[in-house]
Amino acid sequence: MENDFDAAVAWMFEKLGDARIMALAASLNDHVTVRNVSCIFREQRIFFKTDKNFRKTKQLMENPSAALCFGGIQIEGRAVNHGKVTDEPGRIFEKLYQRYWEKSYNAYPHEDTEVLIEIVPEFVEIWDQDENDRGFQTFLHYADQSVRVEYYDA
Repeated sequence: MENDFDAAVAWMFEKLGDARIMALAASLNDHVTVRNVSCIFREQRIFFKTDKNFRKTKQLMENPSAALCFGGIQIEGRAVNHGKVTDEPGRIFEKLYQRYWEKSYNAYPHEDTEVLIEIVPEFVEIWDQDENDRGFQTFLHYADQSVRVEYYDA
């Protein structure tokens, strides 16, 4: 997989699956916060919804640098606000959100204030183990589409 960026990205999204609760870190004025968000993955892209009035949304709009984490996968990138969830053409995210997060979908149907946020990856670090239980890290750099693998204990 080393030197094959597309294969490494596909592997990462395979590990993430279709939907996952991830920890989102955001920062504004040197104040870092973290909270869980319900992510949907499609076409190797990362989306979640949130209320436009929430503190995390305001943080992301003023400072779009953000990080997501689940298990051994950490994704650093930039937040993009795609506007109201209900304005998305075909409402694909909304349908997927209802399928994977039905309880949340039914509990928080605030159509007038819910916005669709995408985290566009810039750097990814994945911790894993090989078939011999040796720990390694995979680093994905989106800017130059490079991938590097390093074993933790050489």
